[in-house]
Amino acid sequence: MSPYPNALSRRAIAMLKAIADGRAELRCSCEPDLRVDGLSCCDQNTAHDLFHAGLIRAIGTPAPGQWAPAELTDAGHRALGGFPAAA
Repeated sequence: MSPYPNALSRRAIAMLKAIADGRAELRCSCEPDLRVDGLSCCDQNTAHDLFHAGLIRAIGTPAPGQWAPAELTDAGHRALGGFPAAA
């Protein structure tokens, strides 16, 4: 357990890295599910936390229940210690 209450777990960091690498998708809903490399993520609670913290989002505007590529938000890039690519 981290002594820092807002610190990301190693699993959360791994999930963010997979999203940054373009290997993840979100199923769009109020509690979006995450899959990486086509496989359902083993820790959907962490995926939900990352989404609700504003670190990840789906690309585009998919219909509810549909899968869409996932991407990091600017905050997600900062959480990994990087900066978003210039548009």
